[in-house]
Amino acid sequence: MNNDLVACQTIDLASCGHEDLRAAVHALPVPPVQQKDSSASGDQQLPPLLELVGLNGQHAACMRLRHPIRIHAEGNLGDFAFACCSGVDVHLEGNVGDGACEGVSGGRVRITGSAGCGLGTAMTGGTVAIYGSAGSRVGAAMRGGSIFVRGDVGEDTGAGALGGTIVVGGNAGPNLGDALNNVTVFLRGSAASLAPGVIEAPLRKREEVRLGLLLMNAAIRGKPADFRRVIPEARWRAEEAGAGEVRPNWR
Repeated sequence: MNNDLVACQTIDLASCGHEDLRAAVHALPVPPVQQKDSSASGDQQLPPLLELVGLNGQHAACMRLRHPIRIHAEGNLGDFAFACCSGVDVHLEGNVGDGACEGVSGGRVRITGSAGCGLGTAMTGGTVAIYGSAGSRVGAAMRGGSIFVRGDVGEDTGAGALGGTIVVGGNAGPNLGDALNNVTVFLRGSAASLAPGVIEAPLRKREEVRLGLLLMNAAIRGKPADFRRVIPEARWRAEEAGAGEVRPNWR
């Protein structure tokens, strides 16, 4: 087995409380930061890998983890899984409930199953990738970062969001987008309805390149040309008037 896939520690969530888990995670040693001008070869040491077992739909699991480690787990978690985390690289083979990844500010969370409502609410950075579907209000009030959902999303996706990117590989429910935000929604399927003042716009070449990089970063297969942008109509008019460049006062 590849040494990169060997866990340095295994924790049973069935017998470990939230604070005990956080203490154990934050006690794990991390490799030193490699200097950019270092002449070392590509043998950069990976962060330690933590294996979680005993998953049984626990709520508020793995919240407030702010330590540069990798986490692998199999099973389902409940509401607010991985909320308020930063710098953690998570791979969960299972489903999560409502409020998953709320307030995430950095790192990467990959979930092979589906998520409930409020995925990525108020997140400010990092990457959240769902390989199943998600419920309503995906990315609501988000301020930064990227959310990827391979399947469908529910209603009010992107409501109240002021920054960041949302990529939907399937269909979206009613009221997609928000006319007052600066979020770009990339949609491959169709939307039941768009929020007032929001339109579907074709991708510009620079957006195709950007989306391609985002899909690669989330390890999601897809052709950027298959997506359309869902943006405020005022933003589209500002782009057209500015020869494709968005003016800062487009609102």
